Amino acid sequence: MNVLMTADTIGGVWRYALELARGLEAFGADILLATTGAPLSAEQGREVAALRHVQVAESQYKLVWMDDPWADLEAAGEWLLRLAENFRPSLIHLNDYPHGDLPWPAPVPTVGHSCVLSWWHVVHGVPAPARLDRYREAVRTGLRAANGVVAPTAAMLAELHRLYGALPPSRVIFNGRAAQPQREKRPFTLSSAGRLWDTGKNIAGLARIAPRLSRPAYVAGEARHPDGVTAEFPNLRCLGPLSAGRLANWFAHASIYAFPARYEPFGLSALEAASAGCALVLGDHREPTRNQAGRRLVRAAGRSERLTSTLQELIDRSDLRHAYAAKARIRAAWFTPERMAAAYWEVYRGLTADRRASECRTGAAAGASSHRELSA
Repeated sequence: MNVLMTADTIGGVWRYALELARGLEAFGADILLATTGAPLSAEQGREVAALRHVQVAESQYKLVWMDDPWADLEAAGEWLLRLAENFRPSLIHLNDYPHGDLPWPAPVPTVGHSCVLSWWHVVHGVPAPARLDRYREAVRTGLRAANGVVAPTAAMLAELHRLYGALPPSRVIFNGRAAQPQREKRPFTLSSAGRLWDTGKNIAGLARIAPRLSRPAYVAGEARHPDGVTAEFPNLRCLGPLSAGRLANWFAHASIYAFPARYEPFGLSALEAASAGCALVLGDHREPTRNQAGRRLVRAAGRSERLTSTLQELIDRSDLRHAYAAKARIRAAWFTPERMAAAYWEVYRGLTADRRASECRTGAAAGASSHRELSA
């Protein structure tokens, strides 16, 4: 099966796409990965080059959540259709919303990883403003035109239904992550986010309480927004963007992973930290986008007082820290790339079988019509 898959290079979708691509190799999939958002980094280029069944088509078209992306989205659609014409995919796997309504030659599942409207409601406490109506319509149109919709949690899928109404057949498929190494733990707390500048990640909340902790706190990720503004996090030891290997090494040695996010539809970084044997301190918000898959890993809420007291308690009590780390590691072992890939393969096979059945019915109807005309 040839799969044309889109992926942006800026956030967690890149890691998700690589893990899924690796898992799909066992099923015989050949993948054309069409990237948008920003050029591949050298590290990303090396990662994808190691996958023999994956080709890459690279672009820098804006993503739908960026400022004034509309001309780029139209150009990206034309580019994607040209790729499909040459690659002849059996299926088009979209990891962003706007291009679901293109005249694709094959079935289209769209994955809803997150959503600006739900992010806005959680972060600001009010519905998204009217200036995001064009975004709303682009997402609604793309979702409803898809042949199927997937989300990483039931909560995220419920949000898509709430915000955009009736959707095509949909299901939940949890993200998966390969097991991470665990090494001798050291006395520091780590936080990580692909986009530190995203206020929904609440890295600023961790920075505010860091001086009250008796151990240092480090943060890894990109602090520079695509518009050029760089977020500042005083009191945190900022590591900047790290390669997958270097970040895995930090996870392996960190004793505590703190991620007091207000909005995180799945929390792939928390899954990585759990797999590496970190005790987790995660945002415990009650909004519908809460990470249902990781709720047993949650240790505390994100309010400053609770965040401070919980982190310090884990710092002071090695028994509690080790107990939570062990529970997190056991829970994380369930979320494997193999399980994720098998679930997506089931979706792929179902959609392609439906397309073949539909084409057969159309062909039979056309043949019957021609027979009637000839008989007449």
